[in-house]
Parts: sequence; C-alpha cells; structure tokens
Amino acid sequence: MNHQSHRLRGIILIISGAMLWGATGPLMEWVLSNSELTVPFMLTVRLVLAGIILLSFLLITKKDVTSIWRYPVWWRKLVIFGVLGMLGVQYSFVAAIDASNAVVATLLQFLAPIFIIIFVSISYRKWPPKYQVLGILGTLVGLFLLLTNASFETLLVSSEALLWGVVVGLTFAFYTLYPAAIMKEWGVLIVVGWGMLIGGIVLGVISRVWSSDEWSLLLDPKIALMLTAIIFFGTAAFVLFLSSMKYITAVETSVLSSMEPLTAMIISVIWLGRTLAIWQIVGIVIMLVCVTWLSIEGDKQQADE
Repeated sequence: MNHQSHRLRGIILIISGAMLWGATGPLMEWVLSNSELTVPFMLTVRLVLAGIILLSFLLITKKDVTSIWRYPVWWRKLVIFGVLGMLGVQYSFVAAIDASNAVVATLLQFLAPIFIIIFVSISYRKWPPKYQVLGILGTLVGLFLLLTNASFETLLVSSEALLWGVVVGLTFAFYTLYPAAIMKEWGVLIVVGWGMLIGGIVLGVISRVWSSDEWSLLLDPKIALMLTAIIFFGTAAFVLFLSSMKYITAVETSVLSSMEPLTAMIISVIWLGRTLAIWQIVGIVIMLVCVTWLSIEGDKQQADE
C-alpha cells in the first residue's frame, strides 16, 4: 500500500471515529432527557461494559492484559488514571450535557489545550509563546460568543453547566498528559480498557449501583437500544481514533477531529431540535479555528527545535 493510500485510510478512520464520538453526546442527551436514568447509573453501565468489551477484544487477539497488575508502580498509575482521568473526564462531560446540551459540552472539551499550555508554562517557569497566547485568547473569545451570543448581559447556559465545562477541560487535560508513560509501556488499549473498568467500578460503588431502581428502566427497548449505541459508538470511536495515528500525523488528526463537535451540532439541530444563534455559530467556528491553529503551530515549533 503506497503513502497516499495509507493517508486516505487514516483520514477515513479519524473522520469516522470523530463522527461516532460526536454522535454519543446527543444520544446521551436524549437518554437523560427522555428517561429517569441518572448520570451515575448511565455512566457506570457505559464504562463497565465498554471496559469489558475492550479487554475482551485484547484477550481474543492474544494480548496479555493482566501483567500490568504485577507491578505496583504501574497499577498505581493505572488506578489514578482510571479514577481521575477516565472517570473524571467522562463524568464531567456527561454532567455538562445534563446541565446544558451536547453541543456546549462537546465544545467545552476544547478548553483542555488552554489548561495544558498553562500547566506546561508553570512547569517550565516561562511564558508561553505568542502563538499560544493568541490561540488561548481566540478560544476564549469563541467560548464567550458561544455562551452569550455576543451579549454581556446574557449567559445562555447555567452556572452549573459552565462549572462542569471547566471541569471537563481540566480533566481532559489530565487525561491527555498523565497516562503518556504508562501507555507507552503497556499500550493504549490496555490502559484505556482497564481505565474504563476501574472508573466504572469506582463510580458504581460510590453510587451503590446494585441497589438502584434504575435497572428496570433498561427493559425499555428504546432506552436499551440507545445505551447500546452509546457504548458501541464510544468504544468504536476510540479504536478508530487510535488506528488513524498509524497513517496520519498528529496535526492532521487534530484538524480532522473537529468533525466531533460539528457532528454533535448537526445531530442536535436535526434530531433534538436544538437551535443556535448566529453569534453562537461564529463562536464555534472561532474556537475550532484557534484550537486547530494551536495544534499546527505547535507541530511547527517542535519541527524547528
């Protein structure tokens, strides 16, 4: 297979993965709006089943998924990632959907690069480059337009939704930075599979999921179908995303990942009847452009070093 074919395969994989992941937001919004399922219960079921699916897939493909537990230095990192990273980002994302909507929650993930830049700058005790400062300012301008429709007197989402959105950005930044070493040592799928299972079990214990009255709600065919789609789409999206990294650059992956919020927006508008004002749309475009620019400029800076 030549380079062009490899690149085309990578583009198809990342677009498919981003669209599937973008679709999970509106699906979860529908479930939370049209049933009595709570965020902890739905997320416990999703994480546990998704973790089991990924680990089972690895076992079928003859991968050793248990050796990591023989090394305290690694399983401790794995538990931290599962609770603070995987569960943290997943819970805050679903809570942001519950408090606002799928489009806002998906876009608030894009605050993560800002927190990553701030963390790195503090760690190295130096100001970020000019392009990062401009990228941060542009992203914040876009976020302001999204949340207010260009009115200083109007906030189109609740303070709760905004708080969860900030938590999404923080936990997504942690999710991105923290597991680099353990993923390099043990592989991404093993870490993510165990991370999902650990996060789901911890949340299930905290919420006492075994005594919940919500199990009977899963007998509703529509709810069961939606949850199945959420679990399948989310798991498949991650596998597709990882697979794309073999064929295209990180910059191309970042740019094409913009299909995620666009998919969430299109599905929300068509299926859920969500409406966006003109300045909100302008804000979305500005956010996507700034985050993409941060990725491209960051890649150029690394290439020049």
